[in-house]
Amino acid sequence: MKAAAFDYIKPKALSDALSLLEQGGDDAQLIAGGQTLLATLNMRLSEPGILIDITDIEELKGISVVGEKLRNGALVTHTEIEDSDLVAKHAPLLKAAAPHIAHRAIRNLGTWGGSLAYGDPAAEWPACSLTLQATMVIHGPKGERKIAAQEFFIDLYTTSLEPDEILVATEIPLASSDQVFYFHELARRHGDYAVAGLAAVAQKKGNVLSNCIFTFFSVSSTPVMAAATQGIVNGKALNEQLIAQAVSTVREEIDAIADITNSAEAKTHLIGVLLERGLKHLIA
Repeated sequence: MKAAAFDYIKPKALSDALSLLEQGGDDAQLIAGGQTLLATLNMRLSEPGILIDITDIEELKGISVVGEKLRNGALVTHTEIEDSDLVAKHAPLLKAAAPHIAHRAIRNLGTWGGSLAYGDPAAEWPACSLTLQATMVIHGPKGERKIAAQEFFIDLYTTSLEPDEILVATEIPLASSDQVFYFHELARRHGDYAVAGLAAVAQKKGNVLSNCIFTFFSVSSTPVMAAATQGIVNGKALNEQLIAQAVSTVREEIDAIADITNSAEAKTHLIGVLLERGLKHLIA
């Protein structure tokens, strides 16, 4: 199949893109890397009347440190994150996660903002943004607003982004010197969507972890933060008994949802496997 006919415009400024989006209404659609949209266009699952290509808008590009935050522009590609010295220093979890995203050809085109705005619960970046306590920087007809990642992902492929708004960037607190991290996903083959995955950070002192954040993805309709399990681990000396308690708690805490190839029971089991591996890695 091929896409239905549509108009195509490539604005140079964010203000122009917002005006076009407002004018187009329900018939307007943004495109950046196009790694998801192009497939839906060709299968006619999406039939916009006007396609607004935002790839020339400078306000959406670049990785920088602004004050105490790492700012990732929405148009930053997965490869740019993977190769960035700033990311490696200030948000190393992202550098660890990037190679798990599909294949290099996809990472060269796919964008940070596109992945977040699409809200795929099996994708790596939504989970990482939750774990790193990112703030979404959004522009719309009423100006700029900011919203925490924890409030951004609402349901399956559903975010709090309004139809006439554009995700411009994210702001991520800089990693502290005592921060440790873990990222892993379990998939049938490299490049496949994860059956289950975990993005985790904590502050480490000896064998004690504090300020833990454990976010699981590809197990529910959104990435899920394991708040009760974090509470069990926080501030306590980590040993085999505590790890076993945390694994038991996380399996009870997260209500896994089956997908077309994996049962909810299988995902629940893997949630525990990932957490056990992650805790041992964090404390090593």
